[in-house]
Amino acid sequence: MKKAAVFLALLISLAALCACNGGSRGKKGSDDKSAVVGITQDLDSLDPHKAVAAGTDEVLFNVFEGLVKPSVDGILVPAVAKDYTIAPDGMTYTFYLRENVKFHDGVLVTADDVVYSIKRCAGLLPDPDPEVVVESALSVISSVEKEGEDTVVLKLSEPNTELIGFLTCAIIPERYAGEQAPPIGTGPFRFVSYSTLDSFVVERFEDYYGEKPYLEKVTFKICASTDAAFMELLAGGIDIFPYLTEEQAAQLTKEYSLEVGASNLVQAMFLNNDFAPFQDIRVRQALCYGVDKEELLKIVAGGRGHIIGSNMFPNFGVYYEEALEDYYTYQPEKAKELLAEAGYNESNPLRFVMKVPSNYDFHVATAQVLVGQYEKIGVKVEIRLIEWPAWLTEVYRSRDYEATIVALDAALAPSDVLKRYVSSASNNFVNYKSEQFDELFAKALASTVESEKAAYYKEIQTLLTEDAASVYLQDAAKLVAVNKRFTNFLFYPVYVLDMAAIRPAE
Repeated sequence: MKKAAVFLALLISLAALCACNGGSRGKKGSDDKSAVVGITQDLDSLDPHKAVAAGTDEVLFNVFEGLVKPSVDGILVPAVAKDYTIAPDGMTYTFYLRENVKFHDGVLVTADDVVYSIKRCAGLLPDPDPEVVVESALSVISSVEKEGEDTVVLKLSEPNTELIGFLTCAIIPERYAGEQAPPIGTGPFRFVSYSTLDSFVVERFEDYYGEKPYLEKVTFKICASTDAAFMELLAGGIDIFPYLTEEQAAQLTKEYSLEVGASNLVQAMFLNNDFAPFQDIRVRQALCYGVDKEELLKIVAGGRGHIIGSNMFPNFGVYYEEALEDYYTYQPEKAKELLAEAGYNESNPLRFVMKVPSNYDFHVATAQVLVGQYEKIGVKVEIRLIEWPAWLTEVYRSRDYEATIVALDAALAPSDVLKRYVSSASNNFVNYKSEQFDELFAKALASTVESEKAAYYKEIQTLLTEDAASVYLQDAAKLVAVNKRFTNFLFYPVYVLDMAAIRPAE
């Protein structure tokens, strides 16, 4: 996978085409207050309540806000709400709204807007839009009512102290007309334009209630692949690119600094547990024992990244079960034994197709390494690259796949990273079924004692690992190229790109 020679050759051509991309941004003066950010997937919706892809959420983070929002420290801080209280029994949430918060069209946010937004996300409107992605965690809300003009009260049908982590859902106007209308939020940037497969442009919102961004304009440039984005970065057409591979990071020019942080994602080879061979736990466990994760990290990430053993990433702190990182050590002979027990051998090898989104070079590289490692235990894997919209349709929604490699994000609630494994969950795209899991998850969600809750979630992670529900790989390192004209690129414990934090370099 040595691409350096290809990059250098293409740079000659790109230099001639650079003017088409607006010239070399790296040579602009320090008074320039605009930036171009490279992203590698198109937005699947401009309506924040209809978006599915994490890549969409990370961009819309700049335009929309919830009652609360995440901080870099991993806590939820007031946003549209200035304060809130949670009843000790976990049955009532009361939010006190911030004064003089404006939508991007200049209209003040009201309690009615907040009630409408939460009901829309929770599927509680009398005539719900079928395209809205109803947040299952909000199903415990029995009522959303305003008390006066500055207070909103949520009543729950059962105790839930984690609900606050899902109330980052976007507050939008009650008069909102849907995706056909320009997106209207309360965030530090307001929508300017969107062109499919090309760009999403925002500008500084001058009436933002909080600290104003330094940048006056941000263009999220949609690139076909990591390689395409990197070529444009080297040519000066992109200022910030947050998805570098290790090899690309080594080729950065002097105009860029390298920022390194955690992705806060669960990267795994997710298995369709309804696919006949994967219905056998011995096969799933063999695939876990057949992966040399240390070698994988060295090849695809230069040794960076954090090996994981279940469906949770380390920044969940007290909820994360660190001991599972070493549960499946690399044991190719044990993998072969398990496969033999399941009826697979040289004359009848296990075969399956791995669908991988083509726009994520990191996942493609991971898939290529796994194919080589599985070859050593007699498993034949075919990589089938598909475009991102097709992945969402075929794999995520229709569950028409055998295996896939992708990374999953989560809200700042431990239940969010695990709830997709509940047997009845609409987003349980791995088709995992376990009565024990369902019971433990219900207990964890209902608990109002944090130590007890943490114990339940660790037990749940252990169950997923023992069952080999999928082949959990890593929380990958996030390598970000930042033009040296800028500083203060922040890493969050959730998957977002905070352009309001960017500042000029001294």
